[in-house]
Amino acid sequence: MYTIYFSTYLNFSLCMNKRNLTFVVVFTILTFGLISCHTDSLLPSNIISSQNNTNQSRIQAAATYSLTNWMGSLNSTLTLAQITIPGTHDSGARFETFSGTAKCQNLTIAEQLAAGTRFLDIRCRHIGNAFTIHHGSVYQNINFDDVLNACFTFLNSNPTETILMSVKEEYNSSNITRTFEQTFDAYVQKNPTKWSLNSTIPTLSTVQGKIVLLRRFSASTTPKGINATSWADNATFTTGSLSVQDKYKVSNTDTKWTDITQQLTAAKNGSTSVLYLNFSSGYKSLLFGIPSITGVSNAINPKLTTYFTTNTSGRYGTVVMDFAEAAQNALVIQTNF
Repeated sequence: MYTIYFSTYLNFSLCMNKRNLTFVVVFTILTFGLISCHTDSLLPSNIISSQNNTNQSRIQAAATYSLTNWMGSLNSTLTLAQITIPGTHDSGARFETFSGTAKCQNLTIAEQLAAGTRFLDIRCRHIGNAFTIHHGSVYQNINFDDVLNACFTFLNSNPTETILMSVKEEYNSSNITRTFEQTFDAYVQKNPTKWSLNSTIPTLSTVQGKIVLLRRFSASTTPKGINATSWADNATFTTGSLSVQDKYKVSNTDTKWTDITQQLTAAKNGSTSVLYLNFSSGYKSLLFGIPSITGVSNAINPKLTTYFTTNTSGRYGTVVMDFAEAAQNALVIQTNF
């Protein structure tokens, strides 16, 4: 009658070429000693089956996945609140008139999804009974149809994945004859089977291949997505099943980093029924109130890289970033395995 002490080592490599981004995770179990027990407990399948659902998603022998389909390697009974998800803030914001004032991402929506991003922050201006993508007053040269087409194309190619999408009204409406909600409904009706509009946080298995709506606009009919209309400005707050850190007015990046790490800790130790959203984004106000987005991201993004290089396992919520790229997403994703 024998069993072993064992230690699990994580060895990963990020392999990138022009067409594919592959993240390989290999788990190896090493033997260190013997204690008394039944020999049949040595089987890896028995070891794995003895864990709860969360641990099953993290302890997998020779698990291999790419950044385009990493959710497919998770236990599909997990809810989105139990998964660490990389996201982008102001996901469509790639253009600006003055440097540092409006651009938040380098990658297109399609490139973000291919790089592992699964939370999109979409800001829509309601104009001519349609949605254009804005950051404040700045039009981002794409429309909501462009965003959705990128999402649907990605999901059709990667049916194990889901996209958590925050939709918010941005800037002034113009030349409209219906409500923001009615225009949103018109978009949904074009591809109704590709949307999850339930108000509760879903399990992965029920929303694979779909967009999960996180609604930041008012609705006359419900359920219509996870309700996030009670969004406190520049604050850390709780609303319904959401816990949100979105302190975007940053006077000191060290203080912002403290806000971020406190939310990461809360997600790791908090209720698994709560969806934790953690915005690492923000801006510093320069002379005459001119915003500097890169003044925050240039300080915070390296800290995130260091943090997730050290903290390689656990539930850290949805981490919403400016200028998110594949390598940083890979570090966030690896915590699920």
